Amino acid sequence: MTVLRGRVVTPTGVLDDGVVLLEGDRIALVADLTDAAGRAAAEAALAGAALPDPDGGLVLPGLVDVHCHGGGGASFPDATDADEALRAVAEHRRHGTTTLVASLVTAAPHTLRERVAMLADLADAGEIAGIHLEGPFLSTVRCGAQDPALIVPPDPELTEELLALARGHLVTMTLAPEHDGNLDVAARLVAGGALPSWGHTDAGPEQTRSALEASAALLAGGGRSARATVTHLFNGMHPWHHREPGPVGELLAAARRGSAVVELIGDGTHLHPAVVREVHELVGRDGAVLVTDAMAAAGMADGSYRLGSQDVTVAGGVARLTDGGAIAGGTAHLLDVVRTTVAGGVPLADAVHMASAGPAAVLGADDVGALEAGRRADVLVTDTHLRPVRVLRGGVEVPLQQTQAPPTDERAAT
Repeated sequence: MTVLRGRVVTPTGVLDDGVVLLEGDRIALVADLTDAAGRAAAEAALAGAALPDPDGGLVLPGLVDVHCHGGGGASFPDATDADEALRAVAEHRRHGTTTLVASLVTAAPHTLRERVAMLADLADAGEIAGIHLEGPFLSTVRCGAQDPALIVPPDPELTEELLALARGHLVTMTLAPEHDGNLDVAARLVAGGALPSWGHTDAGPEQTRSALEASAALLAGGGRSARATVTHLFNGMHPWHHREPGPVGELLAAARRGSAVVELIGDGTHLHPAVVREVHELVGRDGAVLVTDAMAAAGMADGSYRLGSQDVTVAGGVARLTDGGAIAGGTAHLLDVVRTTVAGGVPLADAVHMASAGPAAVLGADDVGALEAGRRADVLVTDTHLRPVRVLRGGVEVPLQQTQAPPTDERAAT
């Protein structure tokens, strides 16, 4: 039995002196040691073994990232084999993200077919939690770092083909609500066990509301989750302006009503921490999830990288298209996003929830995302500054150091 003691972040709050007991690949007990009954339960479970002394650290659930393009020098949109994709998985796992969805970008149909099939194998093996398709049915006006030359009109048949190749592992697909054909795509996604994720859009409020109402009706019949998601709120969409409102107000209203979940890239680059705090106060911790939108440069030095068909330059830790200047994904780990969010004024328990139990609900997964007895033994231990000290996934220790140096080619300069 593994015994972890510290300030324990549970679904209901923070235990100032708590203990988490792991047995095999499951959480056996979470107890409050300041409570007599909790201490007695922990001592009984330990059968006479001594409790470790508290060290002032934090014990968190393993984090869950539902929007991640890569890290450690490797990129899911560019990975041609499982080993390359696994290098990105390992980079985030050793920083506490024990459940990860691999995100692709807009690409040619044959490329999407190849990547989805490869990632489905990794999902079958339990290495990733699923696949997110960010495109290709997006707005060319708000394409961000997506290649506008490869954005195409909504294609329900291609959607069906990708769903089949994903073998039940497609989690979300980003769609622009202004394209009428995307309502048919959304219906195919829901029928195939995936969620529409509204984003990369220049839509006005009426088009946005119509798409949200349509997806809510589709999901009312059952699905992976009862709520559609919103791909990185504010980024890749018409700004919220009092005379030209765009989609943001409707997306926030839907999250407040409980019919959508907005993604927030709370890394301090994509969004100011005050905006993350304000959204949290508007929609609550269940209405928003923290994501990284990380690309290959996460955990790496500044330099030249690739994101799908696009060249990216990272300078000062910020990734931008080499020839266009648009932000091209994140370079932070999810724990970094949690740290920035807490520093911005969001309570610790809520920030952790938005990076664990909240995204687990998007996945429709009830065995990860929280420190509760019976769930998978995914635990992140940090110091008081939210820096990783120890990571366990399924009760197995995750090495915190890279086991091999990443490549130093033109796609991942170090």
